[in-house]
Amino acid sequence: MTVRAILDGKGHDVLTVTPDLLLRDAARLLAEHRIGAVVVTDADRRVVGILSERDVVRVVGTDGPGRLDEPVSAIMTRKVVTCDEAQTVPQLMENMTSGRFRHVPVVRDGRLIGIISIGDVVKERLAEMERESHAMREYIMST
Repeated sequence: MTVRAILDGKGHDVLTVTPDLLLRDAARLLAEHRIGAVVVTDADRRVVGILSERDVVRVVGTDGPGRLDEPVSAIMTRKVVTCDEAQTVPQLMENMTSGRFRHVPVVRDGRLIGIISIGDVVKERLAEMERESHAMREYIMST
């Protein structure tokens, strides 16, 4: 199973923000859309950062709510790990586990085309296990 297959199933829609958006507005988008991260892109849809709800909680918890008036660029993660459509789910799981992050932007030719969350990976893995279990039951019943 590849990233392409997950995106084909869930779609390619990704909520993005610009680096100059105020952190309070980005936090509002996270809450409104019930998502854990937004990808920060430039005008050409190139990934320049990612902002997670963990980032927001960390900075507000440490420095106070005054930080919400700063731009997203002040706290976003700039070194974003991305993947491409050909990456396999096991490879992606390994990268997410070792890097301890829950969202991976998917790029093609340097431009954002989707995002995969840990929830997407778990959902796909469970579906794969169910398909394998069903195939095994069918095999046993036919012998």
